[in-house]
Amino acid sequence: MNIGIVGLGLIGGSMARAIARAGGHTVLAFDRSEEVMRAAEGEHLIVGRLDASSLPSCDLLLVALYPKATCEYLETNAAHIRAGAAVVDLCGVKGAVCPTGFRLAEEHGFTFIGGHPMAGRELSGFAASKADLFDNASMVLVPPDNCPENTLTDAENFFKSLGFKKIQRSTVAIHDREIAYTSQLCHVVSNAYVQSDAALVHSGFSAGSFRDLTRVARLKPDMWCELFLENKDALADELHGLIERLCAFEKAISNDDAAALTALLENGVRMKEESERE
Repeated sequence: MNIGIVGLGLIGGSMARAIARAGGHTVLAFDRSEEVMRAAEGEHLIVGRLDASSLPSCDLLLVALYPKATCEYLETNAAHIRAGAAVVDLCGVKGAVCPTGFRLAEEHGFTFIGGHPMAGRELSGFAASKADLFDNASMVLVPPDNCPENTLTDAENFFKSLGFKKIQRSTVAIHDREIAYTSQLCHVVSNAYVQSDAALVHSGFSAGSFRDLTRVARLKPDMWCELFLENKDALADELHGLIERLCAFEKAISNDDAAALTALLENGVRMKEESERE
């Protein structure tokens, strides 16, 4: 299969590495960094450059850009995408991307599927990409209502060949609602948590719980700012709920209310156990 990759950062670069590991495909790519392009060519991850002349040869196009840049790329290049080809974006939000993708696919005859690989690192860029980044991870796919089942099945099988363990089908609304909780809220909390003065002197006083909570604080500000604002309603709702729960903890602790504090802690344990049973 001829595959095009737009953007060779952490996710796009890891896709290129995972595809090379799987074998059997021809990969073309575009990245605005000439240094990255030369590195990908030097490592034999790609065989050529993706542009308006080579784009029609692609059976599958993976777009690994920020949401706004993804929409701009699709608007500019939709006419060059072959009718019958599949296009999957790899953004962290779907409401900002899928409407544009679905519309352009209808107009130009290709199939657009929203995608979100549930894998990442606290590092970014091509240099941080890994062939095994997606091993045992979940891949969320958001197809249009009229998506041909064989096209969707082919996409699922392709991503499984890259190491993904589970393919989760979803809708735009459900995806963005869930991601606000499982990903975006975690990044907000982690980043806010390390802004305590105590973080500057934690050495010798911290262990696994500190490392787990602070790992994603080293985020890429411009990317996460765009993701947060593109999903602001769902994320603001989650933040509001968290603040209310934290206030309940603060009240119980400040009032030396052991009964209320124990009940709050027990409820958290119960919710954790219930979530793990699903």
